Amino acid sequence: MTNVSQTMETEEDLLTLLHIKFYHPQQHCKGLYDLLPLGTRSRCSADDPLRLGRDAQACTYSLADHKVSRKQLALNAYRTPKSPDMLFSIQNLSQRGQLSLNGSSLGYLERMDLPDKALIRFLEYEMVIIRESGEAKTSFEVDMEVLTVPPSRETCTCVPGRAPVMDTGMVNQNTALPQETEETLICYSN
Repeated sequence: MTNVSQTMETEEDLLTLLHIKFYHPQQHCKGLYDLLPLGTRSRCSADDPLRLGRDAQACTYSLADHKVSRKQLALNAYRTPKSPDMLFSIQNLSQRGQLSLNGSSLGYLERMDLPDKALIRFLEYEMVIIRESGEAKTSFEVDMEVLTVPPSRETCTCVPGRAPVMDTGMVNQNTALPQETEETLICYSN
């Protein structure tokens, strides 16, 4: 008699986890992430693309931003014949704009394999996606959060069109904390 639990995915199987971290320079002024399940893990089927865009009907997750394309990007899960790992590719679904993956530009419908840690940029958004391997074959989990600092600043990757910001290392002697600059306090409205 064959044990069915050996072939079927169970709740105990360790799921691959995608940590998706968002940053936008105006995120404190607008409700850009109001439609995202921040701080909770969501389970996704591996055979369906994970779509991100403005259209909540057509996308798995949506951003509340009129500048974002109806369908901005898709993450597709896949496996290779000789590896148990669930891997992902990213595809640009926007006809209006470029998407970059770790500095490599993707045009409309172009796709690339997603490394274990990736910096994705489109419009003014920056996303870091970190993949943690799991054993499950039919589903994976997504965990989303908002970053307070652009990930390109932390990884020392330049953002085209923006002047680099020098860290002066100045410390306020009264509080022993780094001083806030005007840059962190200004929200630009459209």
